[in-house]
Amino acid sequence: MKFGVVTFPGSNCDQDMIYVLRDLMGQEVVELWHKDTDLKGVDFVVLPGGFSYGDYLRSGAIAKFSPIMESVIAHANNGGYVMGICNGFQILTESGLLEGALLHNNNQKFICKNVHLKAISTSAAPTIDLDHAKAYKIPIAHGEGRFHADEATLASLQANDQILFTYCDENGGEEGAANPNGSLLNIAGITNRNKNVFGMMPHPERAADKQLNNLDGLRIFESILAHCN
Repeated sequence: MKFGVVTFPGSNCDQDMIYVLRDLMGQEVVELWHKDTDLKGVDFVVLPGGFSYGDYLRSGAIAKFSPIMESVIAHANNGGYVMGICNGFQILTESGLLEGALLHNNNQKFICKNVHLKAISTSAAPTIDLDHAKAYKIPIAHGEGRFHADEATLASLQANDQILFTYCDENGGEEGAANPNGSLLNIAGITNRNKNVFGMMPHPERAADKQLNNLDGLRIFESILAHCN
């Protein structure tokens, strides 16, 4: 599969993502600049984490106007795969490719730590091959990660199997401190109705190398490769 990783001014996880996809997963990776308009024939576009345009206004609110986003939106609307992680997830909601919004964490602080996730969707590529009874340890690093949507949208996400991940504790419980930022329904990631656009706040690329003693994130990429070809 041919991946394209977009770099915006302020991206800081693009090289991590390239390393995982190219060096660990053995995939072809093209580096895309935010001012590009040509996706160079990639099958799968990744919008990495960071602080695009310094997170002025709202996180992702300016990046959605980058020239490349018109091509990314067209790619997604034509059935192409797109994934946004952390700031990339924020850009996807701001661009209308994913529903809902990412608001300031409920404690109004930037949070950087390991959390645990449960895979929820049984029909979306990133979660199909995961153990849905397991709590996966994946790092977060965000100040605006609190997923919010109206009741109708939340009900639709549930009804259409669009919730990718929810925050949980190491035993899979979802009460209290298991939710690090106040996200509604403990949502940590979602997909669109067509299951070709994926967004998540935690960073699986930071849990994909055996030298980090955590391969939980690698399992997400393995599931993507198995079901996005």
